[in-house]
Amino acid sequence: MSKLNRLSEWVGITMANLSILKNGKAKAVRFSTLEAICKTLDCQPGDILEYKSDEDPK
Repeated sequence: MSKLNRLSEWVGITMANLSILKNGKAKAVRFSTLEAICKTLDCQPGDILEYKSDEDPK
């Protein structure tokens, strides 16, 4: 079983949604999902999130 499959089971999120989060395609994330991921991975939100502006850098 892959690490993502195990994380999916531990957190209670589908592999499809986990993939969306992993690939940076998510438009939003529930706090409960973020909390479950951080609890499972023993990390802080800042350890797994990165801010990227939608603005075109000109």
